[in-house]
Amino acid sequence: MSQLTSPGLQPGRPETPGGWPPSSSWPPPPEPPPPRHRWAVAIAIVVATIGAVLIASEAAYFAGRNRLIDDSTGTVSAPNRASSVGALVDPAIVDVTSTLGYQNAKAAGTGIVLTPSGEILTNHHVVAGATSISVADVGNGRTYSGTVVGYDATEDIAVVQLANASGLKTAALGESSKLSVGQDVVAIGNAGGVGGTPSESQGTVTALNRSIVASDPDGSSEQLTGLIQTSARLLSGDSGGPLVDSAGRVVGIDTAGSGRFSFRNPGGQGFAIPVSKAVSIAHQITAGESSPTVHVGKSAFLGVEVRPSDSIRDFASGAAIAGVVPGSPAASTGLSAGDAITSVGGERVTSPNDLSAVLRQRRPGDRVRVVWTDQQGDSHSATVQLANGPVA
Repeated sequence: MSQLTSPGLQPGRPETPGGWPPSSSWPPPPEPPPPRHRWAVAIAIVVATIGAVLIASEAAYFAGRNRLIDDSTGTVSAPNRASSVGALVDPAIVDVTSTLGYQNAKAAGTGIVLTPSGEILTNHHVVAGATSISVADVGNGRTYSGTVVGYDATEDIAVVQLANASGLKTAALGESSKLSVGQDVVAIGNAGGVGGTPSESQGTVTALNRSIVASDPDGSSEQLTGLIQTSARLLSGDSGGPLVDSAGRVVGIDTAGSGRFSFRNPGGQGFAIPVSKAVSIAHQITAGESSPTVHVGKSAFLGVEVRPSDSIRDFASGAAIAGVVPGSPAASTGLSAGDAITSVGGERVTSPNDLSAVLRQRRPGDRVRVVWTDQQGDSHSATVQLANGPVA
């Protein structure tokens, strides 16, 4: 396995190949500050444990989403129209902008139109942490508000429903099982998160059935398997966009890119989820079929910011707390920065990953017992009712 990241306008997270507005019982998220830049390229505001967990982040206003380590200066060239394939695919592409209310930031990515009524397929990490979502349809030029129907964080797939959408152009889907190494492909998306005409990047399939480990600054990570590896360049903002064959049929969903390339320099490697797997998960979500990995509906919210795993002090193992959101369920327990959560709802928590996974299985309104260890090594517990929060 080698180290990588993901393409979305928040430069995503390093990887190794491998609810919505909160309840009225506590304050809404703050409005983002005026933009310091049109978007911030090099600030990672990754939210991997946000099913009730917020990851402490920089105060960037705009960040692109793509698990992509971006070593550029932030200069984005005009969209590269490398072929005529884009003319076939562009009308079925959307630009996704997520407002990350609790991080005072926004993030951008790409999505694919699955149905004329506005079901959109994208990456989970494109919408993770969102308190609101805006979606611009390239085909008709209109902008819609979006609601996350459900997601599978373990496979990095999410479905967003657009409000009052109809007559949208849908993507032509290919057969990812018929791909072969050396086959020509084109990655299309919202590179740089600047919107407008989607960018294109030509390449070939360089390997199949690859595995990568996507890791976030907080120390959490996830392994993605069965991926398509391509030489097509993936940039911040491309996450959730289509990898298409020469006939313009979607064969993969772009999810991660190598840190070896920048916005201005070609090269590197990208990874895409086979479209057959992505669509299968999307159908499960739209059918309302929850599972240990698929979450349908709004996300439960505990209201803690977590520290990287390696910052947990020797006195305890668990998810180390960096801060508590005022007025949140966690605030009523006495949890404070420096404590470490070791159990939620009877399930052991040894890391931010565990805490995220446990909370994704819960729903707003659920009552759970939270156990934690303070900085003196003393154990505490409290029962709380989870609130309705950002996309987990």
